[in-house]
Amino acid sequence: PEASTDFFGDGRSARPTLADTVARGQLHTDEARYTGKQNGKDIDFFPIQITRGDVERGQQRFNIYCSPCHGYAGNGHGMIVSRGLRQPPSYYDPRLMNAPVGHFFDVMTNGYGAMYSYASRVSNDDRWRIAAYIRALQLSQNAPAQVAQQFAPQAPAGGVK
Repeated sequence: PEASTDFFGDGRSARPTLADTVARGQLHTDEARYTGKQNGKDIDFFPIQITRGDVERGQQRFNIYCSPCHGYAGNGHGMIVSRGLRQPPSYYDPRLMNAPVGHFFDVMTNGYGAMYSYASRVSNDDRWRIAAYIRALQLSQNAPAQVAQQFAPQAPAGGVK
């Protein structure tokens, strides 16, 4: 695309963008969906519908992009720590357990501390799917008692034989 061409009289191969136009697929009017924020504050809801398939896709993307640093369990013990690099925080740290879901999206988008941005590597909606998987990881290790009891095995009717 940067090579010169004889097709246009000025020799450029790409045309300049026109004023007041937006490329297809680039009109990002939903602030929550594209920034993880509303009025400058992290949101605490998912701006896209999250299904089981989305959480599974989030797990797949997490395993590819996040686990080298954060570990497969999200505890901050990824392989980079064993190689002498700085340990990232555990998702089970109270600060992150209480963080709004928009925080995780924002960090993936813009980076934070030693973590760089993944916006060019992970699509917008996949970042929401990863955030949903992080929430699932957090719940798996810290489920409230009533949720844990709801899924606990039940004794057969009539008692144990």
